[in-house]
Amino acid sequence: MTWMTLSEQAAALNSRELSSVELVTAHLDRIAEINPAINAIVTIQPERALEAAQDADKRRLAGGENLPALLGVPMTHKDTHDTAGMRTTYGSELFADHVPQRTSTVIARLQAAGVISTGKSNVPEFAAGAHTSNRVFGTTKNPYDTTRSAAGSSGGAAAAIACGIQSAGDGTDAGGSLRLPASFNNIVGLRPSHGWIPRTFPEDPWQWLGQPGFMARSVDDVAWLMELCSGSELANSANFVSRRGEASNLSGIVVGFSPDLAGLLELEAEVKDVVSAAEQVFAGLGARLSESLPDLSAARDVFRTARAYEFAANLRDVNAAHPGHLKASLQADVDAGLALTATDLFDFDRARAQLWSAMNDYFSTHDVLITTTSQVLPFSADEDYPTMINSRPIQDYMAWIGSTTLFSATGCPAMSVPAGFSSMGLPIGLQIIGPVGGDATVLHVARCFEAVTGHGQRHPEL
Repeated sequence: MTWMTLSEQAAALNSRELSSVELVTAHLDRIAEINPAINAIVTIQPERALEAAQDADKRRLAGGENLPALLGVPMTHKDTHDTAGMRTTYGSELFADHVPQRTSTVIARLQAAGVISTGKSNVPEFAAGAHTSNRVFGTTKNPYDTTRSAAGSSGGAAAAIACGIQSAGDGTDAGGSLRLPASFNNIVGLRPSHGWIPRTFPEDPWQWLGQPGFMARSVDDVAWLMELCSGSELANSANFVSRRGEASNLSGIVVGFSPDLAGLLELEAEVKDVVSAAEQVFAGLGARLSESLPDLSAARDVFRTARAYEFAANLRDVNAAHPGHLKASLQADVDAGLALTATDLFDFDRARAQLWSAMNDYFSTHDVLITTTSQVLPFSADEDYPTMINSRPIQDYMAWIGSTTLFSATGCPAMSVPAGFSSMGLPIGLQIIGPVGGDATVLHVARCFEAVTGHGQRHPEL
């Protein structure tokens, strides 16, 4: 049951081949069996979940029209998403016993679609960093090799999906926090265009760098969650349309293809080899390949300024109330944000406009750009981040994720899809980027690649 896709679980529930009680019980049993090895799930509410499952079964048995599409499907949620009545710690000791009274928009929409919330998945402190470890719950391990990192910040959710705890899950992505865990755990993860899944007060609806989104074991399941959970708060707003199930070929699609962005990215050799091999797959699907690349010269500074600003805006009160408590890398981000001047922000706006124009120019002649998701293989779970790539020291803890942060800065939708494995059986993902609002095209290209390669069908041997 737990290895079914989200679509398969929903279909089995709707046909009454399975009951929600059976599915939730299997989900809880899988957590008990697997979680000691990977430490992905940090809060669990089994009684509440089983009671909700019983209610879902009664509701389905009573019949009626317009039952929620995912009625009775169990799911844990990222521990940075508020869930009313359920402990939500943000990976911080300061909130170790925090139980919010409200529910984040993305979780509220999942629950409206029928999802049973069973618990929370692990995150780094305040979702800062691409390795899932904190001082409250410890480190989440990679199910393909439990000595390795599951990446982050949505690493707990990714590991849970990868090893059959749940079929899909929610996360957020500012610098790669959906895409990098997807790559490390051999699943798919989409960072959507801004606005498809809005923030509502007291969250800041104008913050654009960190985007809520979804991961799953299939592209179609991510597409379905986008359909179910997207749309603004305004009446009669159009929801996301994904062309779900439409996987044929890429005839007429123009694909920019460059694993290392023409030398801009330092890649480990096996990562480069696996992603490079995908070029022939896309050619075989009928895509027209191009070596042309967008001008990304402004992207690094845009990302770092936006990241510093958003962390400072979100954590300035916590930082003031608890000086010296934030982990060092996060403190540096907050300090950088608090130090920004008006001139810095003027320059930032100008650079962002330059980058926006460059991406618009590029996507006027290309449908998608394909590159590497992670520059490195899953690294040791004892490290906060890899300090070297190909024996060359890196600048700081964000320097190894330029492959994702550069595209976060553009605001473009980006998706990681399984591309293959290293000689040691470690997952490697490739990244598909589309124009702002072009999420459906990104999903279509990913779906076609997934259909002919099948890398995501390989599960970890825990």
